Formats: sequence, C-alpha cells, structure tokens
Amino acid sequence: MIRHLLSCLLPVLAIVMGSFGAAAQSIAELEKRNGFKDIQLGASADSVNGVKMKKEFKEKDQYPARLYEVSHPDYERIGEVKVKEISLKSYRDMIYEISVTTDKDPRLMKALESLYGKAEYDIKNQIYFWKSDSIILKFQATGKHHLELTYLSPPLFARMKDDKNKKVNDIANDF
Repeated sequence: MIRHLLSCLLPVLAIVMGSFGAAAQSIAELEKRNGFKDIQLGASADSVNGVKMKKEFKEKDQYPARLYEVSHPDYERIGEVKVKEISLKSYRDMIYEISVTTDKDPRLMKALESLYGKAEYDIKNQIYFWKSDSIILKFQATGKHHLELTYLSPPLFARMKDDKNKKVNDIANDF
C-alpha cells in the first residue's frame, strides 16, 4: 500500500518541483533583461536612443528626479503591437522606472507569461506583476484601449531612501 502510494506521488512531486524550477528560471530571465528592449534599469538616461527630458520633479514629494520621453523607431513596436508612449524616470541620472504604454492586445500577456512565468495578481489595484529583489514588472490596463508595462528598480528606490536618511543624519550630526 505504501509502495503504491509512493509510486503515485513520485511523478507528481517531480512535476511540482519542476514547475518551481521553471518559475525561478523565468524570474531570472526578467532579471537578466533588466528593462525594456535595450533600455536598462540603473543605466544613464542619456544613454537611451531618442530620449528627451520633459521635466524635473520630486518623486513622492521627496526625491529629486527627472522625467524623460523616448521616441525612437527601435521602440515603436513589440512584435506586431504598437507602442504608444515610453517614459523614463531617473534619480541621479540612473533610470529607476520605465513605463511603456501599448495598444491593448491579449498576446502581450501571453508573451510575458511565456518569458517570465505566471504573473501574480494584485486584486486591490488590478495589476499583474512579476517581482524579484532587483526588478518589478507591473502589467495593467489603462483605459479601454491601452496596456501599460512598468519596470521598477527596488535597489534604486532603496538608494533614494538611504540618501535621504544620510542627509537627515548629516543635519543631526551638525548640532
């Protein structure tokens, strides 16, 4: 009886373990790509083809940042799907956010899941996402006719906080 049970469970266990390994490899692929096409998180904003600064602003009303718009033929399409807009945000000239707005097409989600594995879903914010320590990719509908992909760099957000805390400590030490 126990042998029979073990012989039935062994293939199931192998499949389950294999699916966990596949998911880990998928997140590794997201980390390896580290952004959209050749636009990399952490890279200098000036290194991106067709970049144009739109404005300087304060991220979360605290951190000095710049917003850029990207317009270049290399980024006009994802396969057959038209890209409407690409924007970048940088802190100390390092890209910490890439936003890509496209026409609505269900093939995008299928392509993302084939690359990065099954997405998690945040029901409260109605966002699909993939997450690791070094990168977050969010996928959501914006309006009736568009989708938005947002790549975020958690290490750069942590650096922003550290820089702010360092400034506060410098002021406190100056008393």
